[in-house]
Amino acid sequence: MKREIVLDTETTGLSPAGGDRLVEIGCVELINHIPSGRTFHVYINPQRDMPEEAFRVHGLSEEFLADKPLFSAVAQEFLDFVDDGTLIIHNAEFDLGFLNAELETAGFRKLGNEVIDTVALARQVNPGARASLDALCRYFGIDNSRRTLHGALLDSEILADVYLELIGGRQVGLALVAETRTSGEGAVAHRVAARQRPVPLPPRLSDAELRAHEAMLADMGEDAVWRTYIAVEDEPMALAR
Repeated sequence: MKREIVLDTETTGLSPAGGDRLVEIGCVELINHIPSGRTFHVYINPQRDMPEEAFRVHGLSEEFLADKPLFSAVAQEFLDFVDDGTLIIHNAEFDLGFLNAELETAGFRKLGNEVIDTVALARQVNPGARASLDALCRYFGIDNSRRTLHGALLDSEILADVYLELIGGRQVGLALVAETRTSGEGAVAHRVAARQRPVPLPPRLSDAELRAHEAMLADMGEDAVWRTYIAVEDEPMALAR
């Protein structure tokens, strides 16, 4: 079983080293690349003011966050949900920087999970194109009309759709795209195995067409090259799959 956690955060700014804090975490669980229905979502009291620039991005005010739990109160629940799953993050360095800074301050272990950065993955799939979440939604035809403001859980749900398209999804030609995985020490490229259909496609040839093909092979003799590709007696539907 392959377990992945699509993750997003919202913050008071751009730099944990400069005093910025987490204000929201959203996670969506994937099992074998399929949403399981399990999510993790929490708002966090950052114990500081909310800069206007950040408020314009996510709409989370000091007043709204005032009665929300501190990070230290939700850290263990977050770690339990994530467990050892692979983290799927858009611009992973940003979110991991905040999460690990908060975990360290609260006295918890830092995240050591395998990470797939979907920004790097998108740039491999479509070099030169914009790799923002909104741009990827337009590229793959994913509805993001609910995204009037950034929100960690909503963005995780949208990113899950984008990620599944990046590794294959409805785009068959992308099924073998290289993933970019990071572990804090740099990026390593891996191949994603092509996913097989759980049920084969129905045959495209009619019984009459198959019989006509068998008759043609009979006329051509035992050395016919077509017999390399189809075993008429043992697997009459082989050509139709």
